[in-house]
Amino acid sequence: MIVNSTEFQNNFGKYLMLVAKEDIIITKNGREVARLTTVEPQQRRAEYMDAAIREEVAEYLFNNRKASYEEFLKLYKDSQYRFEYIDGEIYLLASPRITHQITMKNLFFILCNWFEGKKCTPLAAPYDIRLWRNTHKTEPEYKPDGESNSRNHSDENQAVELRNHSVIKPNIVQPDLMVICDLEEKLDEDGYYTGVPALVIEIVSESTRSRDYVKKLDLYMSCGVQEYWIVNPLNKSITIFHFKDYDICDNATYKKSETAKSYIFEGLTVEVDKVFM
Repeated sequence: MIVNSTEFQNNFGKYLMLVAKEDIIITKNGREVARLTTVEPQQRRAEYMDAAIREEVAEYLFNNRKASYEEFLKLYKDSQYRFEYIDGEIYLLASPRITHQITMKNLFFILCNWFEGKKCTPLAAPYDIRLWRNTHKTEPEYKPDGESNSRNHSDENQAVELRNHSVIKPNIVQPDLMVICDLEEKLDEDGYYTGVPALVIEIVSESTRSRDYVKKLDLYMSCGVQEYWIVNPLNKSITIFHFKDYDICDNATYKKSETAKSYIFEGLTVEVDKVFM
């Protein structure tokens, strides 16, 4: 890594951590004048970074960083960390806390029980979903078992044309939970799902709150997701958005002692008190 002397002086502590990953070359007036390196052998330097330090280094290097889709793919392939890519920006997915995991477990258990024997399938993170922002006005719609879940062929062709356009790149996200109703129809030859989940659930943390409530709300609405749940352990609430024609059709927030109800899956209800620890 190469940095100029002013940047190095202003962020000395940051580069003391980053040197655990690679040497830091310092420049002045365009010339290399110094090198910061670790006292440990090169091949062992990463072994001395505990999980918290490694995550902090990754936060400095990658989080909220603008990048091309190709740069993101290279980073994603070479890294041990989990990332999302939304509107040309990289987001590091930090290690979840126990409250997040227990909330996710409780919800996933409820979903698995309710959808048992039905066409739709609940899935949990980590699982990559690729989403393209759509400009056409017909979206896939969940139908009861036995009815078609496919969209109009002309709309499908238009979507494919948009996705193949060289300047349009997908967003890559890892929702905490999702419900997929066209899994068999949208599996590619490598076993990856290529469709749009009918229902997406994100569990809020301090670090993801603004992203879950703003950026992901807009992303899911514009990509054909039909229902979006924001589950907030911080205030023990569940907010449900129903999307139609790429806009918010309806929404409701449920709190302690209340029962959340799905808009698109008739009969799917969740008692708020049974979700949070």
